[in-house]
Amino acid sequence: MWKAVRQLAHPARFYRLSSQLLPFLAVASALALATGWVWGFAIAPADYQQGEGYRIIFLHVPAAMGSLAIYLAMACAAFAGLVWQIKLAEMAVAAMAPVGAVYTLIALVTGSLWGKPMWGTWWVWDARLTSELILLFLYIGVLALGRACEDRRMAGRAVAVLVLVGVVNLPIIHYSVVWWNTLHQGSTNMQQTLDPAMRTPLRWSIVGFFLLFATLSLMRLRNRLLLAERRRPWVKALLTTWSAP
Repeated sequence: MWKAVRQLAHPARFYRLSSQLLPFLAVASALALATGWVWGFAIAPADYQQGEGYRIIFLHVPAAMGSLAIYLAMACAAFAGLVWQIKLAEMAVAAMAPVGAVYTLIALVTGSLWGKPMWGTWWVWDARLTSELILLFLYIGVLALGRACEDRRMAGRAVAVLVLVGVVNLPIIHYSVVWWNTLHQGSTNMQQTLDPAMRTPLRWSIVGFFLLFATLSLMRLRNRLLLAERRRPWVKALLTTWSAP
């Protein structure tokens, strides 16, 4: 298994494999999001308490779940980069961070829009909201630290350490509604408490957000890989193929 991981992490081999995988991810993400959003925003019934306003969950919940999952994926890549010195893993952290930051921002903005009619205010220093805001700061810190160091190797290690330290915030976000008296609603037990007419499009939206994350991160990783390996023979051969009539 370790040999297979090492082979997959080889830049040229990874680039060829990702070229085959990327179109399927892009199409799948578009189909899943279209299914979830059309079903959720246009077909699903209104909520008996919140009316039409509840439909923001088809943006808020997938973005919030994605913000946590992306950071966890970054932590796994950071660990691999630090322990096994896998160069591609360090690049993956940098590729995923902007996507995670955008997902976290979407979760915070849509949460505020949802909270205004529910709580009567745009923002409260609720445990869930505050810890999610800290997650956004962590993403921003990762992006800033990666650009602050001119030595890419040193920057990769510093970013990896920051990412691993920040993992402690993930269980706080997830369990904040259980550990503290919070305005934020509790867990829906993987959406089991929702009506199936609302639950199904929500799950399609969640799948779409995760596939979109994979698509965008893979595109960014491929670009970073080409830039880092631009003097390698396999990149030169690839550019020659592209420029050929």
